[in-house]
Amino acid sequence: MAGEKKSAVLDLSKHVDERVRVKFTGGREVEGVLKGFDTLVNLVLDECVEFMRDVDDPYRLTDEKRTLGLIVCRGTAVTLVCPCDGMVEIANPFLQEGAE
Repeated sequence: MAGEKKSAVLDLSKHVDERVRVKFTGGREVEGVLKGFDTLVNLVLDECVEFMRDVDDPYRLTDEKRTLGLIVCRGTAVTLVCPCDGMVEIANPFLQEGAE
């Protein structure tokens, strides 16, 4: 047990050099090219863009973006990592007609 190497919680190796979207605790979202990661899910993203949030509703994203470049994401703040390739927004199937 003393010499065993810890295995990663996520296998992100298949997504290296691909665009990923990362969500953080607190609601921030960024998108960039995954350049590296470790067993604690600390991430290195290049060509990174942050999606700005609405001032009145911090969990609602606006169309505004901010270019960040190369960043390091601390693993304890990461809540979601998903590939951008094949990600498509769909209509909410649980929304009842006339509810709004």
